[in-house]
Amino acid sequence: MKVAIIGYGVVGSGVYDILKENRGGIERRCGQSVDVKYVLDIRDFPDHPEPDIFVKDFGVILSDPEVGIVVETMGGVRFAYDYTKSALEAGKTVVTSNKELVARHGHEFFEIAKKHNCRYLFEASVGGGIPVIRPLARCLAANEIESVTGIINGTTNYILTKMYRDGQSFDAALSRAQELGYAEKDPAADVDGADVCRKIAILASIVLGKRVNCADIPTKGIRNITTADVEWAESAGFAVKLLGRAVFRDGRAGVSVEPAMVRTAEDAHPLGNIWDVYNGILVEGNMVGRVMFYGRGAGKLPTASAVVGDIVDTVRQPDYGEEFSWAEAEGTTFDPAELESEFFVRMKKTALPAAEKALAPFKFIAERNGEIGFITPAMSEAEINKRLSETDGVINKMRVYR
Repeated sequence: MKVAIIGYGVVGSGVYDILKENRGGIERRCGQSVDVKYVLDIRDFPDHPEPDIFVKDFGVILSDPEVGIVVETMGGVRFAYDYTKSALEAGKTVVTSNKELVARHGHEFFEIAKKHNCRYLFEASVGGGIPVIRPLARCLAANEIESVTGIINGTTNYILTKMYRDGQSFDAALSRAQELGYAEKDPAADVDGADVCRKIAILASIVLGKRVNCADIPTKGIRNITTADVEWAESAGFAVKLLGRAVFRDGRAGVSVEPAMVRTAEDAHPLGNIWDVYNGILVEGNMVGRVMFYGRGAGKLPTASAVVGDIVDTVRQPDYGEEFSWAEAEGTTFDPAELESEFFVRMKKTALPAAEKALAPFKFIAERNGEIGFITPAMSEAEINKRLSETDGVINKMRVYR
Protein backbone atom coordinates (compact mmCIF):
# COMPACT_ATOMS: atom_id res chain seq x y z
CA MET A 1 0.00 0.00 0.00
CA LYS A 2 1.35 3.41 -1.02
CA VAL A 3 0.58 6.42 1.16
CA ALA A 4 0.86 10.16 0.48
CA ILE A 5 1.13 12.65 3.34
CA ILE A 6 -0.20 16.17 2.80
CA GLY A 7 1.50 18.58 5.19
CA TYR A 8 4.81 17.70 6.84
CA GLY A 9 4.33 19.53 10.12
CA VAL A 10 4.19 18.09 13.62
CA VAL A 11 1.60 15.38 12.93
CA GLY A 12 2.59 14.65 9.33
CA SER A 13 6.22 14.05 10.26
CA GLY A 14 5.03 11.89 13.15
CA VAL A 15 3.07 9.70 10.75
CA TYR A 16 6.19 9.24 8.62
CA ASP A 17 8.29 8.38 11.69
CA ILE A 18 5.82 5.77 12.98
CA LEU A 19 5.46 4.10 9.59
CA LYS A 20 9.25 3.80 9.43
CA GLU A 21 10.01 2.85 13.03
CA ASN A 22 7.14 0.36 13.44
CA ARG A 23 7.30 -0.91 9.89
CA GLY A 24 7.58 -4.58 10.83
CA GLY A 25 4.62 -4.62 13.21
CA ILE A 26 2.46 -2.63 10.83
CA GLU A 27 3.26 -4.99 7.95
CA ARG A 28 2.42 -7.97 10.13
CA ARG A 29 -0.95 -6.52 11.11
CA CYS A 30 -1.80 -5.40 7.58
CA GLY A 31 -0.54 -8.44 5.71
CA GLN A 32 1.43 -6.17 3.38
CA SER A 33 3.92 -3.31 3.54
CA VAL A 34 2.77 0.29 3.96
CA ASP A 35 5.14 2.78 2.33
CA VAL A 36 5.17 6.58 2.09
CA LYS A 37 5.52 7.38 -1.61
CA TYR A 38 4.95 11.15 -1.49
CA VAL A 39 4.94 14.02 0.96
CA LEU A 40 3.32 17.26 -0.18
CA ASP A 41 4.70 20.43 1.39
CA ILE A 42 5.61 23.91 0.13
CA ARG A 43 8.94 23.72 1.95
CA ASP A 44 12.11 21.89 0.97
CA PHE A 45 13.68 19.23 3.18
CA PRO A 46 17.15 18.66 1.67
CA ASP A 47 18.46 16.93 4.82
CA HIS A 48 15.58 14.44 5.02
CA PRO A 49 16.54 10.73 4.69
CA GLU A 50 14.27 10.50 1.64
CA PRO A 51 14.35 13.94 -0.03
CA ASP A 52 13.01 12.55 -3.32
CA ILE A 53 9.56 11.77 -1.87
CA PHE A 54 8.74 15.48 -1.44
CA VAL A 55 6.52 17.13 -4.05
CA LYS A 56 4.82 20.51 -4.34
CA ASP A 57 2.11 19.58 -6.86
CA PHE A 58 -0.92 17.72 -5.50
CA GLY A 59 -1.66 16.59 -9.05
CA VAL A 60 1.29 14.18 -8.81
CA ILE A 61 -0.43 12.40 -5.91
CA LEU A 62 -3.89 12.54 -7.44
CA SER A 63 -2.82 11.02 -10.75
CA ASP A 64 -0.77 8.16 -9.29
CA PRO A 65 -2.89 4.98 -9.21
CA GLU A 66 -0.48 3.37 -6.72
CA VAL A 67 -1.48 5.82 -3.97
CA GLY A 68 -4.43 4.31 -2.13
CA ILE A 69 -4.38 6.44 1.03
CA VAL A 70 -3.96 10.19 1.40
CA VAL A 71 -3.08 11.42 4.89
CA GLU A 72 -4.27 15.02 5.38
CA THR A 73 -2.38 16.65 8.27
CA MET A 74 -2.07 20.19 6.93
CA GLY A 75 -4.88 21.63 9.06
CA GLY A 76 -7.27 24.46 8.27
CA VAL A 77 -9.94 24.34 5.59
CA ARG A 78 -8.89 26.40 2.57
CA PHE A 79 -6.60 23.93 0.79
CA ALA A 80 -7.42 20.85 2.85
CA TYR A 81 -11.03 20.88 1.63
CA ASP A 82 -10.10 20.87 -2.07
CA TYR A 83 -7.40 18.22 -1.64
CA THR A 84 -9.65 15.96 0.42
CA LYS A 85 -12.58 16.23 -1.96
CA SER A 86 -10.40 15.57 -5.00
CA ALA A 87 -8.72 12.55 -3.39
CA LEU A 88 -12.06 10.98 -2.41
CA GLU A 89 -13.48 11.60 -5.89
CA ALA A 90 -10.43 9.77 -7.26
CA GLY A 91 -11.30 6.75 -5.07
CA LYS A 92 -8.46 7.30 -2.59
CA THR A 93 -9.19 6.89 1.11
CA VAL A 94 -8.42 10.01 3.17
CA VAL A 95 -7.23 9.82 6.78
CA THR A 96 -7.12 13.10 8.72
CA SER A 97 -6.43 14.75 12.06
CA ASN A 98 -8.18 17.96 10.96
CA LYS A 99 -11.07 18.51 13.39
CA GLU A 100 -12.15 21.79 11.79
CA LEU A 101 -12.54 20.14 8.41
CA VAL A 102 -14.34 17.09 9.84
CA ALA A 103 -16.76 19.23 11.86
CA ARG A 104 -17.58 21.50 8.91
CA HIS A 105 -17.53 19.11 5.96
CA GLY A 106 -17.51 15.54 7.27
CA HIS A 107 -21.12 14.92 6.20
CA GLU A 108 -20.22 15.88 2.64
CA PHE A 109 -17.07 13.73 2.54
CA PHE A 110 -18.93 10.63 3.76
CA GLU A 111 -21.26 10.85 0.79
CA ILE A 112 -18.38 11.28 -1.65
CA ALA A 113 -16.51 8.33 -0.09
CA LYS A 114 -19.61 6.15 -0.37
CA LYS A 115 -20.09 7.07 -4.02
CA HIS A 116 -16.47 6.26 -4.89
CA ASN A 117 -16.09 3.18 -2.65
CA CYS A 118 -13.34 4.58 -0.44
CA ARG A 119 -13.24 5.81 3.15
CA TYR A 120 -12.92 9.02 5.17
CA LEU A 121 -11.40 8.35 8.61
CA PHE A 122 -10.67 10.81 11.42
CA GLU A 123 -9.83 9.04 14.69
CA ALA A 124 -7.06 11.61 15.37
CA SER A 125 -9.43 14.58 15.12
CA VAL A 126 -10.66 14.20 18.74
CA GLY A 127 -8.49 13.29 21.69
CA GLY A 128 -5.19 12.95 19.81
CA GLY A 129 -3.92 9.46 20.53
CA ILE A 130 -6.92 8.48 22.68
CA PRO A 131 -9.08 5.91 20.86
CA VAL A 132 -12.59 7.29 21.25
CA ILE A 133 -14.21 7.72 17.81
CA ARG A 134 -14.19 4.07 16.79
CA PRO A 135 -15.18 2.81 20.28
CA LEU A 136 -18.05 5.32 20.35
CA ALA A 137 -19.30 4.23 16.93
CA ARG A 138 -18.65 0.49 17.24
CA CYS A 139 -17.85 -0.86 20.69
CA LEU A 140 -20.66 1.06 22.42
CA ALA A 141 -23.18 0.50 19.60
CA ALA A 142 -25.41 -1.63 21.87
CA ASN A 143 -26.08 1.41 24.05
CA GLU A 144 -28.27 4.42 23.85
CA ILE A 145 -25.66 7.08 24.60
CA GLU A 146 -26.98 9.46 27.23
CA SER A 147 -24.12 11.95 27.39
CA VAL A 148 -20.54 12.66 26.34
CA THR A 149 -18.51 15.05 28.49
CA GLY A 150 -14.87 15.80 27.92
CA ILE A 151 -11.72 17.70 28.71
CA ILE A 152 -10.63 17.68 25.08
CA ASN A 153 -8.16 20.53 24.80
CA GLY A 154 -4.73 20.00 26.34
CA THR A 155 -3.69 23.66 26.10
CA THR A 156 -6.51 24.98 28.26
CA ASN A 157 -6.20 22.10 30.70
CA TYR A 158 -2.51 22.92 31.11
CA ILE A 159 -3.29 26.61 31.70
CA LEU A 160 -5.97 25.82 34.30
CA THR A 161 -3.61 23.33 35.98
CA LYS A 162 -0.93 26.03 36.35
CA MET A 163 -3.50 28.42 37.77
CA TYR A 164 -4.69 25.76 40.23
CA ARG A 165 -1.37 24.30 41.36
CA ASP A 166 0.97 27.27 41.08
CA GLY A 167 -1.41 30.19 41.61
CA GLN A 168 -0.45 31.70 38.26
CA SER A 169 -2.62 34.23 36.49
CA PHE A 170 -4.26 33.29 33.20
CA ASP A 171 -1.78 35.47 31.27
CA ALA A 172 1.25 33.95 33.00
CA ALA A 173 0.02 30.39 32.49
CA LEU A 174 -0.75 31.08 28.83
CA SER A 175 2.72 32.55 28.30
CA ARG A 176 4.29 29.43 29.78
CA ALA A 177 2.12 27.21 27.58
CA GLN A 178 3.35 29.13 24.54
CA GLU A 179 6.99 28.77 25.65
CA LEU A 180 6.53 24.98 25.87
CA GLY A 181 4.80 24.78 22.50
CA TYR A 182 1.43 23.77 23.96
CA ALA A 183 -0.23 27.00 22.79
CA GLU A 184 0.02 28.76 19.44
CA LYS A 185 1.21 32.33 19.08
CA ASP A 186 -2.45 33.15 18.46
CA PRO A 187 -4.17 30.97 21.10
CA ALA A 188 -7.73 32.09 20.33
CA ALA A 189 -8.98 28.72 19.01
CA ASP A 190 -7.92 27.06 22.26
CA VAL A 191 -8.65 29.61 24.98
CA ASP A 192 -11.92 30.85 23.46
CA GLY A 193 -13.30 27.33 23.10
CA ALA A 194 -13.47 26.90 19.30
CA ASP A 195 -11.23 23.81 19.34
CA VAL A 196 -13.40 22.10 21.96
CA CYS A 197 -16.52 23.15 20.06
CA ARG A 198 -15.35 21.36 16.90
CA LYS A 199 -14.45 18.21 18.80
CA ILE A 200 -17.68 17.92 20.78
CA ALA A 201 -19.61 18.61 17.57
CA ILE A 202 -17.89 15.60 15.98
CA LEU A 203 -18.64 13.33 18.94
CA ALA A 204 -22.27 14.47 19.11
CA SER A 205 -22.67 13.93 15.36
CA ILE A 206 -21.39 10.36 15.68
CA VAL A 207 -23.92 9.59 18.41
CA LEU A 208 -26.88 11.20 16.64
CA GLY A 209 -26.03 10.13 13.09
CA LYS A 210 -26.95 13.71 12.20
CA ARG A 211 -24.67 16.71 11.83
CA VAL A 212 -24.32 18.99 14.83
CA ASN A 213 -23.29 22.40 13.57
CA CYS A 214 -20.71 24.31 15.61
CA ALA A 215 -22.75 27.47 15.04
CA ASP A 216 -25.52 25.92 17.17
CA ILE A 217 -23.25 25.25 20.17
CA PRO A 218 -23.04 27.95 22.89
CA THR A 219 -19.30 28.32 23.43
CA LYS A 220 -17.44 30.03 26.25
CA GLY A 221 -13.70 29.74 26.78
CA ILE A 222 -11.39 30.39 29.73
CA ARG A 223 -10.02 33.83 28.84
CA ASN A 224 -11.95 35.45 31.71
CA ILE A 225 -11.15 32.84 34.37
CA THR A 226 -9.24 34.46 37.24
CA THR A 227 -7.09 33.14 40.06
CA ALA A 228 -9.98 34.06 42.38
CA ASP A 229 -12.29 31.71 40.44
CA VAL A 230 -9.74 28.91 40.80
CA GLU A 231 -9.19 29.58 44.51
CA TRP A 232 -12.91 29.62 45.23
CA ALA A 233 -13.32 26.32 43.39
CA GLU A 234 -10.48 24.74 45.37
CA SER A 235 -11.94 25.90 48.68
CA ALA A 236 -15.13 23.99 47.87
CA GLY A 237 -13.31 20.82 46.73
CA PHE A 238 -13.52 21.49 42.98
CA ALA A 239 -11.30 22.55 40.09
CA VAL A 240 -12.18 24.68 37.08
CA LYS A 241 -12.13 22.68 33.82
CA LEU A 242 -13.11 23.61 30.28
CA LEU A 243 -15.69 21.02 29.27
CA GLY A 244 -17.37 20.08 26.03
CA ARG A 245 -20.65 18.36 26.80
CA ALA A 246 -23.42 16.73 24.79
CA VAL A 247 -26.59 15.37 26.40
CA PHE A 248 -28.93 13.32 24.20
CA ARG A 249 -32.71 13.36 24.43
CA ASP A 250 -35.34 12.23 21.95
CA GLY A 251 -33.02 12.24 18.95
CA ARG A 252 -31.52 15.66 19.71
CA ALA A 253 -28.47 16.90 21.58
CA GLY A 254 -27.96 19.69 24.08
CA VAL A 255 -24.36 20.68 23.39
CA SER A 256 -22.22 23.28 25.14
CA VAL A 257 -18.65 24.39 25.74
CA GLU A 258 -17.99 26.18 29.02
CA PRO A 259 -15.72 26.38 32.06
CA ALA A 260 -17.24 24.37 34.91
CA MET A 261 -16.40 23.34 38.46
CA VAL A 262 -15.58 19.63 38.66
CA ARG A 263 -15.31 17.72 41.94
CA THR A 264 -11.70 16.81 42.88
CA ALA A 265 -12.06 15.96 46.57
CA GLU A 266 -13.57 12.79 48.07
CA ASP A 267 -15.96 11.00 45.67
CA ALA A 268 -14.29 12.96 42.86
CA HIS A 269 -15.88 13.21 39.44
CA PRO A 270 -14.04 11.05 36.84
CA LEU A 271 -12.85 14.23 35.08
CA GLY A 272 -11.88 16.03 38.27
CA ASN A 273 -8.25 14.95 38.54
CA ILE A 274 -7.14 15.17 34.93
CA TRP A 275 -4.28 17.67 34.78
CA ASP A 276 -1.68 19.25 32.52
CA VAL A 277 -2.03 18.45 28.82
CA TYR A 278 -3.98 15.24 29.36
CA ASN A 279 -7.50 14.74 28.04
CA GLY A 280 -10.40 12.75 29.44
CA ILE A 281 -13.68 11.83 27.77
CA LEU A 282 -16.57 10.41 29.80
CA VAL A 283 -19.29 8.54 27.91
CA GLU A 284 -22.49 7.42 29.63
CA GLY A 285 -24.55 4.65 28.05
CA ASN A 286 -27.86 3.29 29.25
CA MET A 287 -26.47 -0.25 29.50
CA VAL A 288 -22.73 0.11 30.15
CA GLY A 289 -22.96 3.09 32.50
CA ARG A 290 -19.88 5.33 32.64
CA VAL A 291 -16.91 4.62 30.36
CA MET A 292 -13.79 6.76 30.62
CA PHE A 293 -11.17 7.46 27.93
CA TYR A 294 -7.93 9.06 29.14
CA GLY A 295 -4.56 9.94 27.67
CA ARG A 296 -2.52 12.49 25.78
CA GLY A 297 -4.90 14.52 23.69
CA ALA A 298 -2.28 16.14 21.47
CA GLY A 299 1.34 15.97 20.47
CA LYS A 300 3.31 14.63 17.53
CA LEU A 301 3.42 10.91 18.22
CA PRO A 302 0.13 10.41 20.13
CA THR A 303 -1.86 12.09 17.34
CA ALA A 304 0.17 10.41 14.61
CA SER A 305 -0.48 7.09 16.34
CA ALA A 306 -4.22 7.55 15.81
CA VAL A 307 -3.65 8.49 12.16
CA VAL A 308 -1.58 5.37 11.55
CA GLY A 309 -4.26 3.32 13.31
CA ASP A 310 -6.72 4.52 10.65
CA ILE A 311 -4.21 3.64 7.93
CA VAL A 312 -3.94 0.08 9.27
CA ASP A 313 -7.73 -0.18 9.45
CA THR A 314 -7.99 0.97 5.83
CA VAL A 315 -5.43 -1.53 4.56
CA ARG A 316 -7.35 -4.29 6.28
CA GLN A 317 -10.71 -3.04 4.96
CA PRO A 318 -10.11 -0.76 1.97
CA ASP A 319 -13.69 -0.43 0.71
CA TYR A 320 -16.28 2.02 1.95
CA GLY A 321 -17.59 1.32 5.43
CA GLU A 322 -20.80 2.80 6.89
CA GLU A 323 -19.57 3.02 10.49
CA PHE A 324 -18.97 6.80 10.37
CA SER A 325 -21.72 8.80 8.77
CA TRP A 326 -23.94 11.70 9.65
CA ALA A 327 -26.34 13.60 7.47
CA GLU A 328 -27.16 17.29 7.23
CA ALA A 329 -30.38 17.76 9.17
CA GLU A 330 -32.56 20.36 10.85
CA GLY A 331 -33.44 20.42 14.53
CA THR A 332 -30.53 18.33 15.78
CA THR A 333 -29.95 20.36 18.95
CA PHE A 334 -31.86 21.78 21.87
CA ASP A 335 -30.86 24.64 24.17
CA PRO A 336 -28.44 23.28 26.81
CA ALA A 337 -29.76 25.97 29.17
CA GLU A 338 -32.67 23.56 29.70
CA LEU A 339 -30.36 21.06 31.44
CA GLU A 340 -30.49 21.02 35.23
CA SER A 341 -27.47 21.00 37.52
CA GLU A 342 -26.13 22.67 40.62
CA PHE A 343 -24.33 25.99 40.11
CA PHE A 344 -21.55 27.71 42.00
CA VAL A 345 -22.23 31.42 42.39
CA ARG A 346 -19.93 34.21 43.57
CA MET A 347 -21.53 37.42 44.80
CA LYS A 348 -20.71 40.46 46.86
CA LYS A 349 -21.30 39.80 50.55
CA THR A 350 -23.92 42.52 50.69
CA ALA A 351 -26.08 40.47 48.32
CA LEU A 352 -26.41 37.52 50.71
CA PRO A 353 -29.96 38.28 51.97
CA ALA A 354 -31.25 38.54 48.40
CA ALA A 355 -29.34 35.39 47.39
CA GLU A 356 -30.81 33.41 50.30
CA LYS A 357 -34.28 34.50 49.29
CA ALA A 358 -33.78 33.61 45.62
CA LEU A 359 -31.54 30.52 45.69
CA ALA A 360 -31.41 28.80 49.12
CA PRO A 361 -31.00 26.17 50.46
CA PHE A 362 -27.28 26.25 49.70
CA LYS A 363 -25.15 23.06 49.60
CA PHE A 364 -21.96 25.00 50.34
CA ILE A 365 -21.38 28.55 51.47
CA ALA A 366 -18.23 30.45 52.40
CA GLU A 367 -17.02 34.03 52.73
CA ARG A 368 -13.70 35.58 51.69
CA ASN A 369 -12.47 39.03 50.67
CA GLY A 370 -15.88 40.65 50.89
CA GLU A 371 -17.48 37.98 48.69
CA ILE A 372 -19.70 34.99 49.30
CA GLY A 373 -19.63 31.76 47.33
CA PHE A 374 -22.28 29.08 47.40
CA ILE A 375 -23.60 26.06 45.54
CA THR A 376 -27.25 26.18 44.58
CA PRO A 377 -29.80 23.38 44.40
CA ALA A 378 -30.13 21.73 40.98
CA MET A 379 -32.01 23.81 38.44
CA SER A 380 -31.81 24.75 34.78
CA GLU A 381 -29.52 27.52 33.66
CA ALA A 382 -32.53 29.40 32.38
CA GLU A 383 -34.01 29.25 35.89
CA ILE A 384 -30.87 30.37 37.70
CA ASN A 385 -30.36 33.22 35.24
CA LYS A 386 -33.91 34.37 35.98
CA ARG A 387 -33.34 34.22 39.73
CA LEU A 388 -29.97 35.96 39.56
CA SER A 389 -31.48 38.75 37.50
CA GLU A 390 -33.54 39.61 40.56
CA THR A 391 -30.43 40.14 42.73
CA ASP A 392 -27.45 42.51 42.61
CA GLY A 393 -23.76 41.90 43.07
CA VAL A 394 -23.31 38.72 40.99
CA ILE A 395 -19.62 38.22 40.08
CA ASN A 396 -19.63 34.83 38.38
CA LYS A 397 -21.45 31.53 38.10
CA MET A 398 -20.34 28.09 36.88
CA ARG A 399 -22.06 24.75 36.42
CA VAL A 400 -21.07 22.10 38.97
CA TYR A 401 -20.16 18.47 38.21
CA ARG A 402 -19.88 15.94 41.06
